[in-house]
Amino acid sequence: MKQIKKIGILTSGGDCGGLNAVIVGAANMAKANNIEIVAITNGYAGLYNLDEVPPVTLTDELVDEIRTARAGSVIGHSRVKISKIKDDNKYNKIKNNLEKYNIDALIIAGGDDTGSVAVDLSNNGVNCVHAPKTMDLDLQTYSVGGDSTINRISKFVNDLRTTAVTHNRVVIVEVFGRYAGHTAFRGGIGADADCILIPEVNVDYKVVYEHLKKRFTERLLNSKLNAASYIIVTAEGIKNSEGNLCTDASAATDSFGHQKLSGAGAYLKHELEKLAKQDKDYWKEIYKKAGTYIENINETPEMRDLLPGHLVRCGDSTPYDVSFGKQCGGSAVLLLLNNIFGVTVVGLDQGVIKYIPVKEAIVQRYVDLKDVDFHEKLGVCFGRTPIKNFNPVIEKVEGKISRYM
Repeated sequence: MKQIKKIGILTSGGDCGGLNAVIVGAANMAKANNIEIVAITNGYAGLYNLDEVPPVTLTDELVDEIRTARAGSVIGHSRVKISKIKDDNKYNKIKNNLEKYNIDALIIAGGDDTGSVAVDLSNNGVNCVHAPKTMDLDLQTYSVGGDSTINRISKFVNDLRTTAVTHNRVVIVEVFGRYAGHTAFRGGIGADADCILIPEVNVDYKVVYEHLKKRFTERLLNSKLNAASYIIVTAEGIKNSEGNLCTDASAATDSFGHQKLSGAGAYLKHELEKLAKQDKDYWKEIYKKAGTYIENINETPEMRDLLPGHLVRCGDSTPYDVSFGKQCGGSAVLLLLNNIFGVTVVGLDQGVIKYIPVKEAIVQRYVDLKDVDFHEKLGVCFGRTPIKNFNPVIEKVEGKISRYM
């Protein structure tokens, strides 16, 4: 049984809320167990180049200066896939560098791409534990950053409603999430969005338009102040009814081979504007009733597509992500001290540290369509014809309820 005396920690992938809490949780748990902990800066790039830029000891003074309520990572990130580095000796180089600094094991905070590299490192003899981090929420566990991002999406969308109502606009907000729709789904629900489009449901633009038309008209004609709005939250990875990505096909790919997604909101705006222009006679009648019709100027609802981009992953961390991040960092240390490697921290549940193999954790998790069925009944449009028969399973939960269901 290997005795762990010194641990290295690195963060990798995209930035988000809660990461600094992982670092602080790990540092404080290491201190409590008289274990030295060092930061490997700038993610996997820093790990590979450890012979050139040494690790930084996380002293009590340095840890005390880290503000866990701030998003991002004070020790830096990089998007580097170790296996793609053109160096036949790369794994030996990494192991030799870790040995040089007497680092016995690693804590690696990141998402599915980061986790895939953690699996690769484990298979090549590097002892590590993975702390789940992704605002996309597409790992097989809750991940640091998800709650912070959902809160920011909801806040931005709610804020945008004021300008939408003022100008009688349709506002389309495109958010991150790659090929899973958790952030758009939860962020949109939290902001009372009229329509939420996610990669799990192919989008029928005519369904969206008819829902927009009905709801916008009702609001406009029922408003004593002749004001209306319609809010759409769309994931960046949505597909049309033929299953094709609604994105810029010429976009470059990242180091992990993922196409950089962008343009879903603009694409959707174009399709909805086209349908509205084909329906000009209808809107002429409605706008005349509301007293807002001006020929060739104000004939159909004005539509704007907005991309908050990195604003949804920066700024502040929510208290939930800070709490969960500290639990993940501290739990990762305890797993290493128990010689448990190659696993992802699931969480701390009633004093029990739960974990699963990293290769299982990084299997992509999608929005459950039963949740979509439920919210369709509450009036949200998901770009498809709502199912007619909604019969959820109802069951009594027996025994102790886990917080990680």
